[in-house]
Amino acid sequence: MTADYICEADGGSRGNPGPAGYGAVVRDPSGDVLAEAAASIGIATNNVAEYRGLIAALQAVLDLGGEGRAVEARMDSKLVIEQMAGRWKIKNEGLRPLALEAQGLARRLRVTWKWIPRERNSHADRLANEAMDAAARGENWQSTTLAASSDRTTTATISHSTSFSTSEQAPPFAPRVPDSAPSGSRADQAPPDRPESGAGRTAEAESGDGWVGDASRPSARGGLGWGRASRVATSVLLLRHGQTPLSIEKRFSGVGDPELTPTGMAQAEAAAGRLAREPYRIDAIVSSPLTRARQTAEAVGARVGLPVRVDKGLREADFGAWEGHTFAEIQERWPGELAAWLADPSVPPPGGESFTDAGRRVERARDRILTDHQGETVLLVSHVTPIKLLVRYALNAPPESLYRMHLDLACLSIIDYYEDGPSVLRAFNDTAHLS
Repeated sequence: MTADYICEADGGSRGNPGPAGYGAVVRDPSGDVLAEAAASIGIATNNVAEYRGLIAALQAVLDLGGEGRAVEARMDSKLVIEQMAGRWKIKNEGLRPLALEAQGLARRLRVTWKWIPRERNSHADRLANEAMDAAARGENWQSTTLAASSDRTTTATISHSTSFSTSEQAPPFAPRVPDSAPSGSRADQAPPDRPESGAGRTAEAESGDGWVGDASRPSARGGLGWGRASRVATSVLLLRHGQTPLSIEKRFSGVGDPELTPTGMAQAEAAAGRLAREPYRIDAIVSSPLTRARQTAEAVGARVGLPVRVDKGLREADFGAWEGHTFAEIQERWPGELAAWLADPSVPPPGGESFTDAGRRVERARDRILTDHQGETVLLVSHVTPIKLLVRYALNAPPESLYRMHLDLACLSIIDYYEDGPSVLRAFNDTAHLS
């Protein structure tokens, strides 16, 4: 495929995490520069900054040429290139929203992904360093340079610089950096266990998410809910279904399909009444396919005037032979299997589904929903296990946290997903509407 445009992107931070910035360049097939983009982004990790650079580059291509153009995307981050090409999994939850945003832009183009060595990405690297310098000075800095092209007869440069607070978002474009720009690179400030050579980049990629051992801990993430978020959040409201005959007797209820009791319907209506009022402004409703969840979702949909879409990934875990049994009955009949299940999330009930396998299914559903509803408020109506899993992933909590959460019937939990990395749990097991 012959490319209509070539885009190059880079990003980094002084400290990982630290004052961060990105740079991006768009060229025509002859190599002439058509546009440049760069911005300081406050405190962030290298990987976050690299993804932000890619997003800026893809957006610049869309601004220049519109949708459907053939693009060769070049980066010296093997991590980002391999993840975007679909060859590597995204293991760091903090990067997933950024990857989803980049994928959404890429779907509007015809993109070929290409890794290049650092020395061949020097233009974007210079822009990123200029942005990092601004971030280190405490500036919220960005500007735009559009070079003359076949469509343009002039070159426009727009720049802006102000002081910023941590996690504020800068717009994507920045000016061309002069040849006399500071020569210091990320390697000058990177921690000693993160080499910046080509070999170091390979090690970065093989680690799964690129030297994110520190960044994956809550204390190392940007945003973290301690200030203004970097961009508009995708707010996900998690509503557990109402009461069923099995929940009255505290029996395991997985893929079986009981309906709501009259009390369960009343709980669904109470939740609907709450969600139809401020501050909730629901844009979409997605439900598990199981009847108890759909009945709850439809009660809300009728109140707010929205259809209910079904996603099979939101169904409850399959409890196999334990379906319909109480905990005491299971303990008596399957003591060894129960002990193993409680000790290890990868162990399934007899003939059922492990929490690990359920988690993969729920992650895929979450990613689909976040892609389809970026920046919106989405109500997900589901069950205990999927909701606990989403909370666990949002908090970067260990697997054993699943056994330390309690969710009441028809309770509401809320997670905000931000495009610059963090997921923020804003509410958990809230049943105020039932009182």
